[in-house]
Amino acid sequence: MKKNIITLSIIITGIIANAQSDSATIRKIYTDALTNGKSYSNLEYLCKKIGGRLAGSPQAQKAVDWAFKAMKEAGADTVYLQECMVPHWVRGEKEIGKVITSNSKGVKPVNICALGGSIATPAEGLTAGIVEAKGIADLKRLGKENIEGKIVFFNDPMDPTLIRTFGAYGKAVMQRWAGAKEAAKYGAVGVIVRSATLAQDDNPHTGVMSYNDSITKIPACAISTNGANWLSTYLLTDKDAKFYLKMNCQTLAEEKSYNVVGEIYGTSKKDEIITVGGHLDAWDNGEGAHDDGAGIVQSIDIIRIYKSLGIKPKCTIRAVAFMNEENGGRGGKKYMELAKLKNEKHIAAIESDAGGFSPRGFSSTMNDKQKEKLLSWKKYFEPYEVYDFTHNGGGADIEPLNEELGVPMLELIPDSQRYFDYHHTAIDTFEAVNKRELELGSAAMAALIYLIDTYGL
Repeated sequence: MKKNIITLSIIITGIIANAQSDSATIRKIYTDALTNGKSYSNLEYLCKKIGGRLAGSPQAQKAVDWAFKAMKEAGADTVYLQECMVPHWVRGEKEIGKVITSNSKGVKPVNICALGGSIATPAEGLTAGIVEAKGIADLKRLGKENIEGKIVFFNDPMDPTLIRTFGAYGKAVMQRWAGAKEAAKYGAVGVIVRSATLAQDDNPHTGVMSYNDSITKIPACAISTNGANWLSTYLLTDKDAKFYLKMNCQTLAEEKSYNVVGEIYGTSKKDEIITVGGHLDAWDNGEGAHDDGAGIVQSIDIIRIYKSLGIKPKCTIRAVAFMNEENGGRGGKKYMELAKLKNEKHIAAIESDAGGFSPRGFSSTMNDKQKEKLLSWKKYFEPYEVYDFTHNGGGADIEPLNEELGVPMLELIPDSQRYFDYHHTAIDTFEAVNKRELELGSAAMAALIYLIDTYGL
């Protein structure tokens, strides 16, 4: 009995010692990120020297070259490129949108922007009547007799009562994604979509939309929330108003592009990989600061943190700047295809693609045993106000790893209340990101990688 008590005492002492050591290491990670971090200066360069970098554009190639150099400077043991073909859509000249009244009140300009992937209007523009729909489901109620030959104005707002704004976005964004092809079935000649945001302002939000080759393709644009509110109210008194739309966008031939991959070699488990990343591409109308410059620079800074502190991971840590998340997801798919081809063993994949705001936790998709282990680490993060580990989820670029190879995936959860103020807009600029909040995200992911590397999942 005495021997058993001594053995138990040794085990408990070891557990306490390990916990204290882990807490001390995580404290060092946070200290380094907050005092020596390079994520903010890297973000400034990416936003101000390169800016919008939609896949296939010259700016996207400049971003690839920059990310390669930045990973080298962070101290990666190796940096390399993964080639992938990507779509190449260009916006062209600034879009024009006007409401033409029928009651002698003249013409009202409204703020619009083309949706990614949309076709152009005729060169002279498109003028047609307007019919309002409260989402895609409302098209059936309106019927062909009310839609044919008109521009459908989709005006289903994000639900302000949902605390997790990504849930509200997921519901409202379907009218952006599928609105054009669904409205075309009823004979519509174009669509205007309310911007997917809870903010009430004059900034239209772009984003990818889709067509079906068997259905007539019609031009699609987004309208700002202020514009949508005004238009909805105005149509109550002027049902014969028309909308003038002029867009010059086009889809060009696919281009060759790249994922950028930087690695820290593992010591005892070099062939086991922990991936962390974000997407390098960003919409052309802004600087892509929150979406997703933040995730890119945070991932690169994890390399720097590990090298700065002399942390030698057991597993290989791989930072990835994925290409083409916004309008195709080709980079994430290519990464998974190469991992499968090489029979790589991925322990976990982590993504940051929800903005550079204060981190609140991690969503995850994994089995119950892995989830239990993840929850056991919550105590290490609570001193840093990171506490939410219960939600399911994961990023778009690492989802193929999970779906095809069963890799556990996690995504950083920052505070989401302001994210959709900036998402896909011209105001998603470097100035919109807070340095300290950005660095806290780098630290949170670096700390999680340390625990996964130390204890596995």
